[in-house]
Amino acid sequence: MTTGCLTALIALAAVLSLVVSWLWYRHWHDGNVNSERRERALAAILEQAQARADDTVRALETSGTTDVDTLTRVIWQYSKAPVITYDATYREFTATAASSAQYDAETMLPGGGPIQVTRCFVFTYTQHPGQAWTSKVSERDDAACRPSTQIGNRVRLALTRVSGMYTEDLTPEGVQHVLNPTRRRSFDVKNVVHEGDTVIVSVLVSSADARVDQCYRFTQPGSGAVGQETATAVPAPSC
Repeated sequence: MTTGCLTALIALAAVLSLVVSWLWYRHWHDGNVNSERRERALAAILEQAQARADDTVRALETSGTTDVDTLTRVIWQYSKAPVITYDATYREFTATAASSAQYDAETMLPGGGPIQVTRCFVFTYTQHPGQAWTSKVSERDDAACRPSTQIGNRVRLALTRVSGMYTEDLTPEGVQHVLNPTRRRSFDVKNVVHEGDTVIVSVLVSSADARVDQCYRFTQPGSGAVGQETATAVPAPSC
């Protein structure tokens, strides 16, 4: 019996050793694979950000205008940055936006799924008199994009709410009430203009800490059906 128990213990130890070795290998292997996939995802984000900046510069060059409002719309069209500011002293636009990508993580356990990685970028577009447009892409800490992301989320919320309003209710007081149903003030309606059947609402949208704000123009076509997201929103240099 003693010899049999010893043999069984040795066999069990060998099995446990194989299991531990396999688990260690899987941990090492999965870690390496996930690290490589994460780096590829981050590199893809940076490549896309640079391509976006290059496309924006080409669009600015062909716009043939110096109007700040129009140029802001051009930058937004290509960058989709929720916050776009203009410095008249340096003739410089700054667009702040976060970009994300996903990769499939290797895991021994079920339910791993895709992993999302995010990077924060500040795009700077400058044109000096007599010179071509130039761009610079700077990667920043995630905190630098937090206000921009918050404003972007609030703009999408405002789009849904404005789209659900009847044309006759699109007044400064009416929109202000719909956008700020509680005492917390995230939206400041500056102006409402009716141009035929189309209504343009200028709103100052603030971040959670109210340190960053961005003017947006919400356009609601009169032909839009109530309840559908028919309004559009574009950032503007001022309200």
